[in-house]
Amino acid sequence: MTFHSLRLLLLLLLSLCLSAAAHDGAAVSQDLIRSSCLQASYPNLCIRTLSSYGGAVNTSQDLAQAAISISLSLARDLSRYLSDARRQASRRQRAAVNDCVDQIGDSVEELSNTLSVLRHLPCGSDRRAFRLQMGNAKTWVSAALTNEYTCLDGFKEVEGEVKLDVKKRISKVAKVTSNALFFINRLDGGNPAGRKKLAAP
Repeated sequence: MTFHSLRLLLLLLLSLCLSAAAHDGAAVSQDLIRSSCLQASYPNLCIRTLSSYGGAVNTSQDLAQAAISISLSLARDLSRYLSDARRQASRRQRAAVNDCVDQIGDSVEELSNTLSVLRHLPCGSDRRAFRLQMGNAKTWVSAALTNEYTCLDGFKEVEGEVKLDVKKRISKVAKVTSNALFFINRLDGGNPAGRKKLAAP
């Protein structure tokens, strides 16, 4: 066998090994996601949203970070949608949408703060600093969830097509945030129970 052929063979074997390792890592991640999501408030939604992270989820901190990232992304999308919906809403609807824009804007800020904390959690033996940061994270996610519930409640007396679409979108964000709070509590070793489940919009 020539040197060139041997080199190609070694490259092929290395590629196969890396591919197998990546496949095994993705399988482990999916197993972790499924087993962890079964205890969340909305298990099916949890699995569906987190599965796209695949091999990037290997620890409880990865899960919490991924869950917050998804919640933040959906909240930002909702904020943009509400800004557009405001132009199509009736005068009565517009008041509820305006309040919602402010509340979801606060949620975006709170979830952004949480994600920043999760990305820079103190490691090692500094348990006090860890608990302090986790306390901040839980406060922010709880506040974000409260804002989303408040936004949803603001549409109870509003009628029309805009209401149905807005409520559906807000409900999804709130459910994803509720699941994210479950992972934050779980990471901190506190009570993993989420808030009450949302009724169908």
